[in-house]
Amino acid sequence: MKIFIDADGCPVVDIAVRTARKYGAECTIICDTSHSIQREGADTIIVDKGTDSADFRLVNLVSAGDIAVTQDYGLAAMCLSKRAVVLNQDGRRYTEENISGLLEFRAVSAKIRRSGGRTKGMSKRTPQQDRDFERALVEIFEKDKFHC
Repeated sequence: MKIFIDADGCPVVDIAVRTARKYGAECTIICDTSHSIQREGADTIIVDKGTDSADFRLVNLVSAGDIAVTQDYGLAAMCLSKRAVVLNQDGRRYTEENISGLLEFRAVSAKIRRSGGRTKGMSKRTPQQDRDFERALVEIFEKDKFHC
C-alpha cells in the first residue's frame, strides 16, 4: 500500500508523510512546477504546470488499496474507480455513496460562478481539521487493517 498526496494547496502533507512513515507505507507527493514540495521520507514527483496535470499523474499511479489524499472531487472519483481509499484534507473519506452528490455540488457551484454569482470560499483552517485528518488516516491503517 502506498499514499499519494495531491500536494498543490494541500495543508496536510506533513501529517500524511509522518503517518506513512509511522506505518511503513511508501509516500509520494505530487505537485506541479509552481510548488516545490519535498519532505524527508517521501518521494516527490513534479509535473508540468497545467490544468489537472498533477491529478492525472496521481490517478495513473494509484492502485487498488492505495490511499489518495486530495480535495478534488473529480480526482477522488477517478481514484475510487481504481478502488483506492480516498481522503480529503479534513479527514472525510470519499466513497461510492457520497461522491456523486459532491460532484453534483461542484457542477452547480461552477455554474453559479460562470453566471457571475459568488460561492462561499473555504474558511480558515483549524487545528481540529488537522487532528481529524490524522485520526482518519490512522484509522485506515489500524481499523481497516491495511498492511504495507
